Amino acid sequence: MRSGRTQLDRAVVQGLYDRMRVVASAAYGAIERDRAGDPELPFAETACGRLAGSLDGPGLRALGMWAHHWCMRFYDDDTRVGLRLVREIAGRSGLGWTADEARWLLERSHAAGPAAAHRFTLPLAAAAELPPGTLPPPVDPGRPAAGAGDIPGGVEDAAAGGGEVGWRLAG
Repeated sequence: MRSGRTQLDRAVVQGLYDRMRVVASAAYGAIERDRAGDPELPFAETACGRLAGSLDGPGLRALGMWAHHWCMRFYDDDTRVGLRLVREIAGRSGLGWTADEARWLLERSHAAGPAAAHRFTLPLAAAAELPPGTLPPPVDPGRPAAGAGDIPGGVEDAAAGGGEVGWRLAG
């Protein structure tokens, strides 16, 4: 954990992973079907698009967190389909992202490092839905407080709580 930063409560994090586990099998299957399919298809006609279209707001948030987690773990592999799914979910407004979800996404993105391209796409979209001041300001004494619209070095640094080493999707 980064010195001086708070981390999410273990029960909250486990709840996020439990929600992601519900969509994990369908998400993985959709990604694999799309990886083998035509990359030029409109999103709505892909397996990922059909899955996303079948979910409500909480389901889409869980799918987005799972896809984000998958892309952060395998960023050195072919994640084009997963990144497309993340971008599509990030482009939808009004999903009702919570501060805990945004904070978790930002932590995962920060932990992935700069080699993971587009790692802040979904976290910044989620943070943008939160009221100003919802996420904690950075703890570095020389830095100004970050707001949800600060890009880059603002929200992602402010919400990066160090992560939960050893947490993973069960099943």
